[in-house]
Amino acid sequence: MSINAGIIDSRVRKLAVDLADEFAARLNIKNDEVKQRSTAFVFLVVKTVLDLSEEDALDCLTEGGNDFGVDAVHVGDVEDGEFTVTLFQGKYKADLSGDANFPQGGVEKVIQAVRYLFDPNAAITTNPQLTRVLEEIRSLVRDGHIPRVRVVLCNNGLTWNETAQQIIERAGFPGDQVAWEHVNHDKIVGLLQATKQVDSTLRLAGKAIVEDLDYCRLLIGKIPVREIESLFNRHGDLLLERNVRRFLGLQGNRVNQGIDHTLRTESERGNFFFYNNGITLLCQKFTHNALQGENFQVRVEGLQVINGGQTCKTIQTTLASLAGTDVGLERAFVLVRLYELPSDSVDLVRSITYATNSQNPVDLRDLRSNDAKQKSLETGMADLGYTYRRNRSEGTFKSQDISSATAAEAILAVWRKRPHQVKYYGREHFGKLYDQIFTVELNAAQTVIATLLYRYTENKRRRPPADAPPFAGYASSLLAMLMGGYLLADLGIALGQLDHVKFAAAKSRLDRDEDLYYARGLREVDAAIHSLYGGQEVSWQRLAATFRRGDILEELAKGNG
Repeated sequence: MSINAGIIDSRVRKLAVDLADEFAARLNIKNDEVKQRSTAFVFLVVKTVLDLSEEDALDCLTEGGNDFGVDAVHVGDVEDGEFTVTLFQGKYKADLSGDANFPQGGVEKVIQAVRYLFDPNAAITTNPQLTRVLEEIRSLVRDGHIPRVRVVLCNNGLTWNETAQQIIERAGFPGDQVAWEHVNHDKIVGLLQATKQVDSTLRLAGKAIVEDLDYCRLLIGKIPVREIESLFNRHGDLLLERNVRRFLGLQGNRVNQGIDHTLRTESERGNFFFYNNGITLLCQKFTHNALQGENFQVRVEGLQVINGGQTCKTIQTTLASLAGTDVGLERAFVLVRLYELPSDSVDLVRSITYATNSQNPVDLRDLRSNDAKQKSLETGMADLGYTYRRNRSEGTFKSQDISSATAAEAILAVWRKRPHQVKYYGREHFGKLYDQIFTVELNAAQTVIATLLYRYTENKRRRPPADAPPFAGYASSLLAMLMGGYLLADLGIALGQLDHVKFAAAKSRLDRDEDLYYARGLREVDAAIHSLYGGQEVSWQRLAATFRRGDILEELAKGNG
């Protein structure tokens, strides 16, 4: 048994116990240690690979029979008419020797899943958890959005064998739309250890500029792509701890595909330096031989890639496949900017990361965490007895804790009355929609009440009552919005009057009447759907599209009019 296999097994066993109630409520997995551990392993992979919160990772789980071998699904935001769907299948063995390949049968099942799940016209039967997310995906496809599929096959052993690889290739899926990835105990431990400091040497080519700027130092030069490959082969994703994007892969990412094409085209390799924007690095300290004129070897401590992680990972992936066909790569270079910053310059680090990444769609939540609005909400919520998590945190959340991400979703749904923009516009909550969500008038009381409403309806979505109507799985944001309206009406106040003075009364009323508000919301939404579709039976796929597009909002407005 390897050390990493033992580390992961210890975590899996603990998660299986800690999450037993969640697995029972969501997936009906009870009194089955083998199944609980298998599910805990998939949960750990989903949470680690996608960098999700515990609640969001649990939401991805779809195990429970009739699942086409798909144990978890994550649907990304829609960007430029495309969206990424990550499918997970896990195989966890009690034998921790780690010498078993991912089973061929599992590969074959996922191939069938990819073949049928993304066809809006294919008639298949799946379990409730998978059906809900499946019809959301299919509604997006029917609207013309293109799915980019990332298949993650995970186990505590080796990758699939050559026969399974041939089966994947014979499946004939377009290479620019379906990507396959293997994750095992070693990969998970590597990701979990991403806080480890990286000390390394950068071997530059040609001349470079080194300059002192106030209390910082700057180096600008060029580095061979082979050096980038070597750097990432040695240190991997440890270099990307501060980078706000995960590697998006080659498939379905036009920028990364362009990088790949240039490196594969012998006549273009010499132009790589001119085509690419370069990479930005941060470090605690760098040293070099200043008496040299060029071709510096730069010793770096605490190295991190904060912009250009996609470029680096694509270089690593592409060059690994070019054995024997690398003529001309010695002429391929990348612009590099290396900043040595004082250890106490956290705000400057965030500002540089924001500035160098904001031209691309990224998760800006951490970069907004020092915004004055976020700090004010933190102070205001503390006075109300709540803890506002401005930064992402690995710590366990308590009921009194509110993350900035959840707050943004809740405010957008409840008070901004845009429930249809909650799920597939997540990247914009701290980007284009930030000032519309976190307005000057927003206060802590409004944020807490919105979050409590949103949490209530989300819990109903995750653990629906036996008599819940089909649309309840898609309507949580809309129901939270309606409940917020009922609450303000019963309090006899406008939103602007909901402040720290009115907070206690608002929370007391919500605690007392939230079940009544929810039932009232269900009736109102049901009537709107009946009116919208003339009483005809509505498929899950159509329901998903109705709530995603916001069609139901217009119908509700008519009823209120």
